[in-house]
Amino acid sequence: MYDLVIRNARVHSFRDGIAQDAAALAVRDGRIAAIDPPADAPARRVVDAAGRMLLPGFIDCHTHAVFAGNRMNEHAMKLAGASYEEIARAGGGIVATVEAVRKATVEELVAESLPRVQALAAEGVTTLEIKSGYGLSAESEMNMLRAARVLGERLPLSVTTTYLGAHTVPKGRDKNEYLREVIDALPRIREEGLADAVDIFVERIAFDADDMRALFDAAKALGFRLKAHTDQLSNMQATRIAAGEYGVLSCDHLEYTQEADVRAMAASGTVAVLLPGAFYFIRETKKPPVDLFREHGVPIAIATDINPGTSPIASLLAVMHMSCIFFGLTPEEALLGVTRNAARALGFDDRGVLAPGMRADFALWDVPAPEFLLYQLGGLRAEKTFIEGIEA
Repeated sequence: MYDLVIRNARVHSFRDGIAQDAAALAVRDGRIAAIDPPADAPARRVVDAAGRMLLPGFIDCHTHAVFAGNRMNEHAMKLAGASYEEIARAGGGIVATVEAVRKATVEELVAESLPRVQALAAEGVTTLEIKSGYGLSAESEMNMLRAARVLGERLPLSVTTTYLGAHTVPKGRDKNEYLREVIDALPRIREEGLADAVDIFVERIAFDADDMRALFDAAKALGFRLKAHTDQLSNMQATRIAAGEYGVLSCDHLEYTQEADVRAMAASGTVAVLLPGAFYFIRETKKPPVDLFREHGVPIAIATDINPGTSPIASLLAVMHMSCIFFGLTPEEALLGVTRNAARALGFDDRGVLAPGMRADFALWDVPAPEFLLYQLGGLRAEKTFIEGIEA
């Protein structure tokens, strides 16, 4: 007896591109039990897809979805010609959100962040990574992580959390002193189960490669997964160090990545997470080296990077579209970038593909083909979304 059978569908597995593989799928105990089960197989629930397309649940593998307040004034500065770095040095950027986050309770952070997460879920997102990074103190960072955990409990989607205390240096603080506080908080974060991974922003306006080594050594010893923001505004050799020395799950942004960095990623299996929303919103012109990623076989993932300052975009479909227009990805690459490769970027091997044994996370779409999701911009929503076989 199956718990659920989806029939009369166009099932796209994503095992080998996006070719149509089957017309039915069966679920038992939250996992995919069979592709194209027998027509007379008994099931507690049968859904007639009426010819609709069945895709794996989308995975947004890099977000800052928990925050308070907004930075509309900075947007006006950008439109007037100010760069991201100029805004940060003028007291804006990441630190501009800190005060609002520090004043907010966990419940207030949940309430402000909920609409953003719901918007992503409406587009078939079934797994979501949420970073901290706007508290810039141990307790405020942990409150952000607590809020992310609450969102995962209240909403029918899988939320994985990342500690990004090393996002920038708080105003008026010594960098080395603050980094020590970030590192010292790791045991408590691990003990309370607040984060699954640790991240750092390596850039001239934030931290350097030696800071990353110190943080990663401590995080690795405690069993955290590792990720890194690298090469967004310049190349500080952080990508080749993060991938070559630590084998991080992913390096993210990568506009200024060079071939030596790409080789290190290829050797370690590190995923390249591209964030076209930030590229678009800060009006960047330097593009990630997509051809080098292809040449060296580095898997490419796509994510919203939703945040208040550089990518206030609560739409994975929109940034998928941008990845094709701005970065030249094919529709197949963009779709793999929010399914199979996005799962790899988070360290998951149980989702992103429709195959027996995988989590039963998938969505029904009333569109003619998967590529249509990369063609039409706006107005698209999943008709039904299932998480571990249960309709969300």
